[in-house]
Amino acid sequence: MNRVSSAYLASYVLSMLGNSIAGVVLPLLVLQTTGSVLATGAVAVASALPAAVAGLVMGVVIDRINRRTASVLTDVVSALSVAALPLVDATVGLALGWFVLFAVIGSFGDVPGLTAREAMIPGVVRSGRMGAERLLGLREALGAVVMLVGPAAGAALIAVFDGVTVLWVTAAASAAAATVTLLIPRAAGAIPAAAAGPRRVVLRDGWQTLIRSPFLLMTTLLSVGLVVVLAGFQALVLPVYFTLQERPAMLGLVLSALAVGLLIGGGTYAAAGGRGRRRTWFRTGMLITIAGFGAMSTLASPWLVLGAAVLVGLGNGLFGSLMGVLMVERIPEALRGRVMGLQNSLLTVAPALGMGGAALLVDGSGARTGAVVLAVVWLVTGVVALVARGLRDLEPRPAPAHELAEAA
Repeated sequence: MNRVSSAYLASYVLSMLGNSIAGVVLPLLVLQTTGSVLATGAVAVASALPAAVAGLVMGVVIDRINRRTASVLTDVVSALSVAALPLVDATVGLALGWFVLFAVIGSFGDVPGLTAREAMIPGVVRSGRMGAERLLGLREALGAVVMLVGPAAGAALIAVFDGVTVLWVTAAASAAAATVTLLIPRAAGAIPAAAAGPRRVVLRDGWQTLIRSPFLLMTTLLSVGLVVVLAGFQALVLPVYFTLQERPAMLGLVLSALAVGLLIGGGTYAAAGGRGRRRTWFRTGMLITIAGFGAMSTLASPWLVLGAAVLVGLGNGLFGSLMGVLMVERIPEALRGRVMGLQNSLLTVAPALGMGGAALLVDGSGARTGAVVLAVVWLVTGVVALVARGLRDLEPRPAPAHELAEAA
């Protein structure tokens, strides 16, 4: 692994680590400061909705400027928006308005930052001399490690320091991600002149490309479906289930079990993803996740739920890594920012759909019914994906040139 690939993966880990620690610290800090659960929810909404809009708008910017530059700038925005909170606390004191303000500012670093980093992958593959299969597999595996370490680190820091002090750690992680990204050659983030073409860069190109491509449309629906189902289980069904079982502490183990599965799946794909047919990898990953959600929906025992979470993570690690590789190959270079920005924006609002739908089901019919309905949703999504024409041919091929002409 050379400097380019190492720097890319390190910046990804640092950025994700900062976000995972902030995910633990910020809600607690808002709750401690305001004493209101509603205020905590308001800050979450204030960050999610602008993040989705920012993802759409900034996709155009990412297709106009060097992707490495965009990645650095978004990490700097994230760092400054978090670092501002301790400064405000030391001067005028924190209040709900300050949390909302900097949540909105920080939203211009979150989804756009993810999009810029993903849009840079083809250049990293070219400059780093590492195959996309290995790079994306390693990224999935490292992301799983952060899922395990990040929340635990945040909880440990909160136990030792006050929440405001811990925010400096979060800001430092984002700043370090920006610094490490600068180790990647600027050429890795450049849009090749042959791909850029003479056309104007406008937002609607992303929508048009996504809708006209059966592959992109199906993979986007697949990703949204996965997030909706996961959010429904994690935020509503499983908390109610473990509470009724009088074992609420086991809820945290679900995320750990999911991360272990992701680590195994991503590591396996990194090691062997270049071998065999991609359709086989995709089918295997999908069937494992269907089996995992099916087992989870039985709510037969807490330990079965944890084992099912490992299966869900394993399957997702396999087909999720493959989907990342296919995005690198099949999204036209000049449209990468807008298409991925649109996808990431949809994934930002998808958890609300899962939580809202699960809340209605659990409140009206109980946790078991909610679990079964969510599993059926994923079963239908998985079967559609397995038979969809747009996902039949997954073998390597260049991005079709006509998509560029259609978007012109």
